[in-house]
Amino acid sequence: MRLSELSRRSGVSVTTIKYYLREGLLPPGRQLSATQAEYDDDHLRRLRLIRALTGPRGLSVSITRDLLGALEEHTGDIHVLLGLALGAIGPVGEPEGDAPEGSPERGEVDRLVDELGWAVHAGAPARTTLAETLASLRGLGVPLDWRVLLPYARLAERTAALDFDQLEGIDDSLEVMERALLLTVLLEPALLALRRLAQENESARRHAGA
Repeated sequence: MRLSELSRRSGVSVTTIKYYLREGLLPPGRQLSATQAEYDDDHLRRLRLIRALTGPRGLSVSITRDLLGALEEHTGDIHVLLGLALGAIGPVGEPEGDAPEGSPERGEVDRLVDELGWAVHAGAPARTTLAETLASLRGLGVPLDWRVLLPYARLAERTAALDFDQLEGIDDSLEVMERALLLTVLLEPALLALRRLAQENESARRHAGA
C-alpha cells in the first residue's frame, strides 16, 4: 500500500507517519522510486502499536523507540515481549506517594505477592505503585494490609486470565503486542467504569430501600 492508504487505514495523518519514519519508530517501506515507497500490513500493525504507546499512555518518542527496539531483540520470547511492553507502562492514575524498597508498605506488597504465589519480577513497576497507594491510604488514616487486598488480588488474577484468553491463537508477535497493549491501555478505563456501575448497583441493593 502507498503512504496515503497507510494513513487512511491507520487513521494517522501522513505528516505524523513521516515523522515516525524520520524518528526511526516506523521502519522504511520498500522503495519503488526516488519519491515513492510501498508499505504492508506489518507497517500498519507497527503504526497501531506506536499509537497505543504514544497516545493514551503518552510515552515519549524516545522511550517508545527504545521499547520497540527492545521488542525486536526478543521477538521469539512472548513472555519477555509482554513484560517489556506492559511492564514499561504504569497503571492509570499512578499515585504521587513514596514507598521505597524496605518500607513497610513495600513489605506488605511483597507479602501479598508471595502469598498469591505470583511469578512477578522484584522490580516490577506495579509493586511500587501498589506500595505507594498503601502509603497514601495510611497517610489519610485508612490503614490497609495485604490481607485486605487478597480478595481484590484474586479478582485481578481472574481478569488477567480473561485478558490473556484474548491473545490465544495469535501467532504474529507484533500483533500480540498490539492486542496486549490495547487490552491494557484502552480496557482499563472500561474496567474502572464497570466497577463504578457495580458499586452503584450494590449501594442500591443495600440501601435504596432505607
